[in-house]
Amino acid sequence: MSVRVTLVAATAVALSAALAGAALAAPGAGHDATREALRAAVREGVPGVTATVKDGHRTWRATEGVGNLRTGEPRSASDRYRVGSITKTFVATVMLQLEAEGRLSLDDTVHRWLPGTVRGNGHDGRKITLRRLLNHTSGIHDYTSDEEFGRTYFLKDGFFAHRYDTKRPAELVAIAMGHRPEFAPGTSWGYSNTNYVLAGMVIEKATGRPYGAEIRDRIIEPLHLHATSVPGTRAAVPQPSSRAYSKLAPTTTGPTYDVTRLNPSLAYAAGEMISDSSDLNRFYRALLGGELLPPRQLKAMKTTVEIDGAPNDGYGLGLMERRLSCGVRVWGHGGGIHGSSSEAVTTPDARHSLALNFNGDWAGDTDAVVEAEFCGDARGATRPGTRLGTR
Repeated sequence: MSVRVTLVAATAVALSAALAGAALAAPGAGHDATREALRAAVREGVPGVTATVKDGHRTWRATEGVGNLRTGEPRSASDRYRVGSITKTFVATVMLQLEAEGRLSLDDTVHRWLPGTVRGNGHDGRKITLRRLLNHTSGIHDYTSDEEFGRTYFLKDGFFAHRYDTKRPAELVAIAMGHRPEFAPGTSWGYSNTNYVLAGMVIEKATGRPYGAEIRDRIIEPLHLHATSVPGTRAAVPQPSSRAYSKLAPTTTGPTYDVTRLNPSLAYAAGEMISDSSDLNRFYRALLGGELLPPRQLKAMKTTVEIDGAPNDGYGLGLMERRLSCGVRVWGHGGGIHGSSSEAVTTPDARHSLALNFNGDWAGDTDAVVEAEFCGDARGATRPGTRLGTR
């Protein structure tokens, strides 16, 4: 079972490596396996990769491949990119801060905050707590798996006709309500982007402000995350940045399309944010280091539930725990959205962190890069993707 999510159904097959261009990397020692894993991703078809490692006071940066297939311009270690479901960790952090302030409880029901929003076809917001939204045990259907939504936003004809559409959060939830729940609340685990659309709506109801403003004031500005933003409906990715590419098809062959510009409201609080690798490392190190949450809330965030078929992974509240092949444990999240696949992980002591991005969504294996950095070789197995979000 794969729980990686990438806004387009995709597995790894090759785009010609000749298009990848020359490698570029900052000087660094002890990262040979990581560098080789980045090169392997490009050989497998990823146009370009950027990665940054922070280990204690040392920083290592590397890029491979290109950021622009037309010009051959290489990727930059300073590239900003769409982080997809890494957004979820930011959203969960804000909700836990609100709980610490006594403004809501994770044991509140969705109905209490959004009366009548989760209902129909067996969905009942009176039986779903905010905690179950954050750890994906709500059973709520994932709106991104709706066939019509997929044709409209993930496939070529639909994407180019609708890439600039604005989707309201309530519209995304309504799509999910058109389907039966996946399971009764609290009885299983199932990744659903709808959970975090609802979480964003709850934050707005509890604060009276856009959820992105709360992320900005509570996380982005205090941590000085200068490359990080919640774009709302803004279609462009701020510079410096590379182009983003997709097949816009259920196959991994065929033409490659530039999908850099899109209206990210289709992802909202489930995956709309933009950042860079240095900012992501700073965020996860601050989070795991106790800078953003009191001990009680951080403990709740790190309380995981089992993921069927992934015995080495556990999902907390917008945060995933992974046990790597060498026994090292890391915390973080993955994220995918059109033309972008990202990963950000940090050791429990917040000392050693890695953040990376592929600017293509149909090839490569971010797990192999994580394994290489923390275990010394690229032993991660390629796993297929589904839609918008995480591993």
